[in-house]
Amino acid sequence: MKTRSCYPAFLHHESNAKLIITDSGGLQEEACILGVPCVTLRENTERPETLDVGSNVLAGTDAQTIVGKSRIMLDKKPGWKNPYGDGHAGQRMVDILVKEGL
Repeated sequence: MKTRSCYPAFLHHESNAKLIITDSGGLQEEACILGVPCVTLRENTERPETLDVGSNVLAGTDAQTIVGKSRIMLDKKPGWKNPYGDGHAGQRMVDILVKEGL
């Protein structure tokens, strides 16, 4: 039996979102890369680079803080620098391998 991955559909929905509210480190990264503002429902993050570039804010678990931070991020214009690279690392690696004859 062949199974389908829901991940491409999920990424599609993520990329069309106005805001992502999450406690997931992976979603913090994806939101940053996709240019979607993010509010993280935690007091800290293992993805501080998303905070540094302004794509993400920490809101903790207080409802009023979450609403306030969400309003701020909904007004945020994407345009931050992607701290995870340009998406072309794989092609650069292939080019190096080809050049070296491997």
